[in-house]
Parts: sequence; structure tokens; C-alpha cells
Amino acid sequence: MTADSHERSDRPPREVRIPTPDGGRLWAERNGTGSPVVLLHGAGMDSRLWDAIAPELTRHHDVIRYDARGLGRSTPPDKPFSDVEDLRAVLDHFGLRRAALVGLSMGGETALDFTLAHPERVAALALVGASVSGHAWPDSPELTAYAAARRAHETATLAELELSVWASMGRTAPGGELIETMVAANAERRIVSEQHCVVSPGRDAEPHLADIAAPTLVVHGDHDHPEIAVIAERLVTDIPGAHGETIPNADHYLPLRAPERLTELLLSHLP
Repeated sequence: MTADSHERSDRPPREVRIPTPDGGRLWAERNGTGSPVVLLHGAGMDSRLWDAIAPELTRHHDVIRYDARGLGRSTPPDKPFSDVEDLRAVLDHFGLRRAALVGLSMGGETALDFTLAHPERVAALALVGASVSGHAWPDSPELTAYAAARRAHETATLAELELSVWASMGRTAPGGELIETMVAANAERRIVSEQHCVVSPGRDAEPHLADIAAPTLVVHGDHDHPEIAVIAERLVTDIPGAHGETIPNADHYLPLRAPERLTELLLSHLP
């Protein structure tokens, strides 16, 4: 049996605290059998983002989801850290030579950067409402206010903007209550995390998308921020063989807004 086949017997989800290179701890959960898949959430969220799709994925795959540094149940950073190195620590902890990566927003950016740095360790990519390092975002009043709230540590304003800009479908749409809970819980934590997250010199995925060889699925919601659609088009155009899908009735929190359709796409794409 190879380290990435994992013909594991059924057992309850296993929660662990994974040590990072600089002394932090990442909360992670592993469940299911089959080929390994790692789920990476976005900024201001935590691994509960995947609550609506994880049960079905675990029927077919060995699924690992974890809280990014400082978010959810992972420890807050007190020194510079790399989200790419954190992902490598997760794979190494579970003895995985290769895995498929499913990343949303910031998690998609981390997955892309990891793939460029360690292509031999990525079996497939699924980029959901993904950002990409090196992308120049256009100026807009809402994003300017968002950045200002982050700099000023105005956590209540940051949470309010997170919901209005990225969860535009509101509380009554599917997943609305959980989204509000996650945003409120992580508003202050994300500021600390983002201050300590170090982007390596030269980390700029956008000009190097043609170098990605992993089979890639690009998904975004039709109610997401307009620039996410621009990025998705760039990803599909520049990554060789990439396939794009737009999911109706979904904003940036797509795994909670349209879990059935996203699960269907992922199960068709993942090895």
C-alpha cells in the first residue's frame, strides 16, 4: 500500500493538532477512505466552510480539512509563518506523498502556490472562488473600506464588510447562520493571522499558471464578487486543460450556498 492510496477501514473522524515548523499548532480532522483530498478554506473563515460537502466527500475519499493558522481552532501566530509551509506540514503529518487540493479564496491561492512549489505532491486541483498571488485587484469603494478596517483593527466593521461584500446573498440563503457565526468568530483572529503571514519573495502565481500540470477544476458562483469571475477566466485560460464552471445561486461562500452541485463537480473531477 502506498502512502497516497490509503485503503483505510471506516472509523470515526480523527481530530489532531499538527505541529508547524515555527511551533504553531493546526487543528485538523481526517475522515473517510479512498484517495486523499485536502480542503483549504478562505480568509476570515474556518474548516466549517466544508460542513455541507464533507460527509458526501468522505464516502469516496480520504478527506482532511484543517483550520488555517490563527483561525478556527488553530493557534494564533506570534511570529512570521508561511501558509504554503503549513500545508506541507499537514501532508507530511499524515504521511501523504500526494493529494488532491480543494481551495476556496485564500485557500485556492495557497493551493496554487503550493502546486507551483511542489508539483510532484499535487494529484489534482479544484479552485473555488479562488484568488491568485500576483493578481492586481482594481480599486473599488468596498475593497478600500475593507482594507482600511483591517489596518485599523476595526473587527466589527471588518465582519460587517465581509458579510456585505462576500456573503451578499444574506442570512436567509443556505448556510447563512453558519456564515455569520464563522465571520464573527474569526474577524479579530484573521487580522493577527494576516499580519504574520509571510509571502515569500517572488511568490507570484499569475505569470506561471501555464506551468501547472495537475488536472484543474475552476469553480465560482454567479453572485460572487465580479473580480472573482475575472480571476476564474484567467485561471481557465492559462492553466493547461483547466475546466471552468459557474454555479448559479451562490456567492463567495459557495460550499455552503450550493453544496450539492459543488459536491457533484468535485466527485467528477477528483482522482
